[in-house]
Amino acid sequence: MKHTFIQGSDSKLPTLLLLHGTGGNEEDLIPLANMIAPGASILGVKGNVLENGMPRFFRRLAEGVFDEEDLVFRTKELHETITELASQYNFDRDHIVAIGYSNGANIAASLFYHYSNALAGALLFHAMVPLRGIELPNLTATPIFIGAGKRDPLTPAVETKELSNELQKAGAEVTEFWTEGGHELRRDEVEQGKIWFDRSFRK
Repeated sequence: MKHTFIQGSDSKLPTLLLLHGTGGNEEDLIPLANMIAPGASILGVKGNVLENGMPRFFRRLAEGVFDEEDLVFRTKELHETITELASQYNFDRDHIVAIGYSNGANIAASLFYHYSNALAGALLFHAMVPLRGIELPNLTATPIFIGAGKRDPLTPAVETKELSNELQKAGAEVTEFWTEGGHELRRDEVEQGKIWFDRSFRK
């Protein structure tokens, strides 16, 4: 997978895995990462799927309808890629926090649905339930921040609440933050994400 790696100045912080939204690339969320966790190493990854020329992390059949077979395959592909890149760049595979927006947040959520140890935590901005009808692995004490908009036309609030509930049932420590906005990423949720990150990972 096409990617970029930036070595951070603070080795105690987790490496940030950046997962863009539809049409984005491996560098899109670097400014966001620098706002949330200055000093952390950054691994930005670009999705391998194209939809009308726009990069995504997995296929969908329609708006809000995921190609579940492709999602499972791409989740495994991303999981293996992270492991390979951790070895290549010599960062701690067990100390990775994802920052995902929209499509990127959905595949980050899918990592949690399939693997207990893929991520040490995540900031999921405007995420949906990736899959239904599967039992989640043990996510005990895994910190997860969910940022959402009350008027998001692409990610209904009921979807976000269901995702939060499923993660909590698996043992994750979920923090929700709701804005008055839609699908756009707003400054107040980024600021709350930074507060959450500092509390969770700057020990």
